[in-house]
Amino acid sequence: MLGARSFGEFEEATGLRRGLLSNRLKRLVSLGLFQKTLCSKRPTRYEYLLTEMGWDLYWMSLMLLRWERKWGNDASQRLTIRLTHASCGQEFEPIPLCLSCNHEFNALEVDWTEGPGVGMIAANYVRRRQHRDAIADQPPKTALMIGAAQVIGDRWAALTLRALFTGLNTFEKIRDDSGIATNILSERLSWMISIGMIKQGQNSSKGYRLTRRSVDFFPVLIMLMRWGDNFFASPEGPPLLLFHGENRHPLNPVVACSYCHQPVMTKDVSYALEWPDRKASPIGIHSKQTQN
Repeated sequence: MLGARSFGEFEEATGLRRGLLSNRLKRLVSLGLFQKTLCSKRPTRYEYLLTEMGWDLYWMSLMLLRWERKWGNDASQRLTIRLTHASCGQEFEPIPLCLSCNHEFNALEVDWTEGPGVGMIAANYVRRRQHRDAIADQPPKTALMIGAAQVIGDRWAALTLRALFTGLNTFEKIRDDSGIATNILSERLSWMISIGMIKQGQNSSKGYRLTRRSVDFFPVLIMLMRWGDNFFASPEGPPLLLFHGENRHPLNPVVACSYCHQPVMTKDVSYALEWPDRKASPIGIHSKQTQN
């Protein structure tokens, strides 16, 4: 989303080992988020472009950026992004907005009920080794959203947060809801306590509680859920229905400009990359070709 297309550009931007990067790119292509295209025959070169499915994660990425700006550590040592909304001409912060009422939403104002598609699609969780330490050790130039990437990149942490946001707060209820093995869940809960994402009650019967840090992570999960509903919901409908405010109107989540409160689209946003002690490097608005 910052303009990288070639293998070398991804390698420089992420700091990943070549073998690991190659596997990740292949997986992104196979999942339909990237399209691999031949851009040169002699020498043979390929570039990777985001598909419609890939671009639809844009709002989630902005919510990850918003969370990192507020809760990330050592912010003065990392690359930052300044966003400008072309529609109003103002530098802005991305905010989670309910388009039904034109107000910001948060976890404390959103209620839910089961939707028509609940239970229609079986969960398929593949166990894999986590790379939290590798993410944390990236050099400052590539360290854009370390804390946010650690949380959203750990499926068990994300599933634990999902359970807590829906009111399941004991070890047994979280385990039953997520399907996480007992030993893995125990480790994840300890880790999430250590990074301030959850708190444990004074006794085991009171279970686990969300913190302000995790409450602010709620819009990330909402935008991820929106993406999932767009591409993976069953024909019967979404598995979860969300309602906002005291009158419980349907939540219509968008990411909006903090200045004009209009939904932000990739074609309307320009950005500048800024390193500590260096002048910001402006980047133009995404071209139509890049978005496609």
